[in-house]
Amino acid sequence: MTDTAPVIQIDIVSDVMCPWCIVGYRQLEQALANTGMGARVRWHPFELNPNMPAEGQNLAEHITEKYGSTAEQSAQTRAHLTALGQSLGITFAFSPDSRIVNSFKAHQLLDFALSQGVQHPLKLALFDAYFAHQKDVSKDDVLLDVAISVGLDRAAASQILDSGELQESVREKQQFWTSHGISGVPSMVFGGKYLVTGAQGADTYAELLQKVAAEEAA
Repeated sequence: MTDTAPVIQIDIVSDVMCPWCIVGYRQLEQALANTGMGARVRWHPFELNPNMPAEGQNLAEHITEKYGSTAEQSAQTRAHLTALGQSLGITFAFSPDSRIVNSFKAHQLLDFALSQGVQHPLKLALFDAYFAHQKDVSKDDVLLDVAISVGLDRAAASQILDSGELQESVREKQQFWTSHGISGVPSMVFGGKYLVTGAQGADTYAELLQKVAAEEAA
């Protein structure tokens, strides 16, 4: 990227539990590299399973229960994701014991990180903790370890989680996106006006980046 390369605003509505969200982001990175453009990325909260209990649920059981997939179909999907992840530099360490957990506290921490200027690195670190290392990112101690790894103050982050003071903020942001028709993630908004849902690939993202850059330059 040169000093004069276009820098595009990209808003990504996402859940830490969503493997396709990190896949889509890595595809976006490819598109940015291929076009020589830059991006201002802001992540926005979405919960795939807002009613997930504190103890979470076995991932394979959850997929079968929620989507009606057979055990074989579920296994095939995870194998496909694992291979796709490898091609994009993502480690999906799925196992029979993999669990899906409640992500509401992670979103509160991300809201705090936004105010501290480290939301983006925290989001990527949470993806890595959950998918590559099978960490339970609903647990305060796990979240705080990830928080300090990106430079957040542990005591300040702990206060946010303990007090729940950002719960309302996160709920309002979730409501904003769902009220605008967002029902699946990742959902990416390019330049404030072009919405694409799902991991659509580097070529699609590159086309959108070029379209927005051309319009902003006109």
